[in-house]
Order: sequence, then C-alpha cells, then structure tokens
Amino acid sequence: MSMLSGKAAYDLFVYGSLQEPEVVYVLLNRVPDHVSAVLSGFHRFRLKGRVYPTILPDGTGKVNGKVLKGITDDELKMLDEFEDVEYDRKTVEVMLTDTSEKLQVETYVWKNKDDPDLYGEWDFEEWRQHDKEDFVTATKKFLENRRLPEAKTRMDTFKTFFKQDLENGKPLDS
Repeated sequence: MSMLSGKAAYDLFVYGSLQEPEVVYVLLNRVPDHVSAVLSGFHRFRLKGRVYPTILPDGTGKVNGKVLKGITDDELKMLDEFEDVEYDRKTVEVMLTDTSEKLQVETYVWKNKDDPDLYGEWDFEEWRQHDKEDFVTATKKFLENRRLPEAKTRMDTFKTFFKQDLENGKPLDS
C-alpha cells in the first residue's frame, strides 16, 4: 500500500473483466496505471451461467492478468461492492511480466471452493469478443441501480440483465 494524494493506495491483481480498461473506467471514472503480471499457484475457472471468471488456489497453475496501480480507498470500496459477496479480497504475490519483480497485491478469490459451477479455463480474449459489450452495459446498469433506494447488488443486476439476453436468444456461457 502506498499513498496517493493523501489517500491510501493499493495495487490490485485483476484477471477477468477488470483487465478491460472500459469496464474499469465505468466503475472508477478513470483507468489506473497497470502492468502485466502472473499469479502462480492459482487456476482461473469459468462459472456456469456467468460471463465472468474466478480464481482458486490449486498449487500448480498460473493466471495471467494485470496489476492496477494506485487504487484509492474509495475505489477499493467500489470494487469490493462490484465483486459482491461471492469473492474474498486476499493479499497474494504476483510476478510482473516485464521485470520479473515480485509484488504483494490484493486480488479477489472465490469464496466457495466446492462450487459445482466451476469448470474449465476462462479466456479473456474470448470474453472480449463475445461478452465485453454486454458486460460494459450491465456494469453501467449496476452503477445506475446502486443509486436507487432499493439498490441491487452486482449479482442481482447481472442476473436480471443477462437473463433478458437469454430471453432475446443470446446464450450465456455454459
């Protein structure tokens, strides 16, 4: 953790939709500096019925992603809210791709290690081609909904949004 304009600043390893600058901009109203990194000892899973991934420790795997630098306290609260109750924020060690420097960072790890919906390997480029546009729209909807008196969680917002997509003939990841 460092200081940024008098506020605590965090480095956050992201491995899914938060690698996409457009998603980060919607949530934080800026795109922080970022660098490529690898998290060892974890696996990035697909989740049945969802367009975003998760990670869990597996001892041998490697997950490619980015480290978002200088996340403020307020931004971290926003990201915690966005990641919702399904994830725990943990401190992990990553290796920066360009320098091999090791860095202690925060990341979001799936709470339910026995979740029957975990499978396979999630692919960022595939997500960008097929789901990015709808994901950005759903993220905007999440931000709109959180301003309402009966604010919906990200999970509820995405379930509603992507359920409508299913009804319109666009299948979710299965």
